[in-house]
Amino acid sequence: MSDVVVGEDGLARPRWAATDPLLRDYYDTEWGMPVRDERGVFERLSLEAFQSGLSWATILRKRPAFRAAFDGFDPDVVAGYDDTDVARLLGDAGIVRNRAKVLATVTNARATVALREHPDGDLAAFVWSFRPADTPRPRALAEVPTTSPESVALSKALKRHGFTFVGPTTMFALMEALGIVDTHLLGSHRRGTSGVWPG
Repeated sequence: MSDVVVGEDGLARPRWAATDPLLRDYYDTEWGMPVRDERGVFERLSLEAFQSGLSWATILRKRPAFRAAFDGFDPDVVAGYDDTDVARLLGDAGIVRNRAKVLATVTNARATVALREHPDGDLAAFVWSFRPADTPRPRALAEVPTTSPESVALSKALKRHGFTFVGPTTMFALMEALGIVDTHLLGSHRRGTSGVWPG
């Protein structure tokens, strides 16, 4: 059974993005497209942390509620959250109410603000500085890696700067989402469309 499915529109996608309209739209328009602004990277880092142990579809369906609850993932605003805000978030049924992940998001917002003083620039520039020299070229989902030397290095570097919930697997998923690596399957209509990597 092929991991690439051709849809009714004639476009080839991986099996995970072939049926659910929400996942299909996300795959077609967002996943793997370059995100280079601080707020955008902070949002994706936060949502990848919330996704840990859950399906991405769950997070994607809750993304509008997450954005409302976390003030659009503005790092400056989230960095100022106090116990009242944490209690509000833990009472919000629209998001994933996990105390450790909520606290990690606040911690990471503060670390994001502090990172602006780093020579490599803000969170976006810092994360992009771990772009590898090459990208995977998987033909099947089984060939898509879950970590890389760069995601391990990024994880360690972010932890040194006070970030939490930034393990190597989560950071590799972040790098995929941001377009830092291209793990679109060969044969997919999205392969090589980010402008970062050739097909």
